[in-house]
Amino acid sequence: MRKVEAGSLTSIRDYALVECAIPQPGAGEVVVRVAACGVGYVDALVALGRYQVKPPLPHTPGQEVGGWVHAVGEGVAGLRVGERVMASAAGGFADYARAAAGSVVTIPPAMTFAQAAGFRINYLTALHGLADRAVLRPGERLLVLGAAGGVGLATIQVGRLLGARVIAAASSAEKRAFALEHGADAVLDTTVEGWRDRLKAACGGQAPNVVFDPVCGPLFEAAFRSLGWGGRHMVVGFAGGPIPALPANLPLMKGAALTGVDVRQFQLFQPEETAAHLRTLLDWVADGRLVPPVGRCFALPDHAEALEFALSGQGLGKTVLILEP
Repeated sequence: MRKVEAGSLTSIRDYALVECAIPQPGAGEVVVRVAACGVGYVDALVALGRYQVKPPLPHTPGQEVGGWVHAVGEGVAGLRVGERVMASAAGGFADYARAAAGSVVTIPPAMTFAQAAGFRINYLTALHGLADRAVLRPGERLLVLGAAGGVGLATIQVGRLLGARVIAAASSAEKRAFALEHGADAVLDTTVEGWRDRLKAACGGQAPNVVFDPVCGPLFEAAFRSLGWGGRHMVVGFAGGPIPALPANLPLMKGAALTGVDVRQFQLFQPEETAAHLRTLLDWVADGRLVPPVGRCFALPDHAEALEFALSGQGLGKTVLILEP
């Protein structure tokens, strides 16, 4: 089989296609024949050694795949060879990838492999962040920053399904149009000067109740200051660069909360709640209420370009690596 591999985390251009044997499943494992693998901003950071958790070497990127069950290990029940699945699998830039059986979930007929490959992390982040951490209520105003990225777009769609009025902030007219196309009620730009006034206008003269922030960039403090009484600001990631700080008196003055959303640890410490959220999300896909858009697609030989594109922040939705049509 083919896989992408590098012996260092120095440069994306160090990654190359190599050939190796198809892996065999251990006890409690499943080998998936990969049709598509998601490519996110975090995947690119990990590939360059810039993420807080560095991978062992040699490293094969990719952590979310869609494909078919190829083989099951001892003790695995409820999964059959040939079933269409999504899985969390380290080393997804490969024709075959090994995954813990607990992360392998069958997908509905309505879902494509490309959709499945960009689904689990982004949509679990959105639902966990909004339902569990923000405790979003129907009718509340939800501001989504970085709205055209994979997790931002998922949050727009999930927020609408939870009954919120969604205001999407994005840096270009193309990204704002994309957010409107996929469910945002209103959009605004990210130019700092006068931004709070434009946000208030987009909220109908009121304040947002919840901020969902995977960027934490130049608008971080302005967004928090714009919250109404009892507002909640979700810290999801730091795609904006240096990690910002917030004056400690602001949460007190607004009765507001600054709350972290870490889907990796949510899955680790709350597996039952994770499974319940994933069932809810896939039920929405099955009945047509949730249609995950697919971002730009790359072929496996173009893996370096895919990682660079994911790192650039230029994409609309989740970037995907296609291994089999």
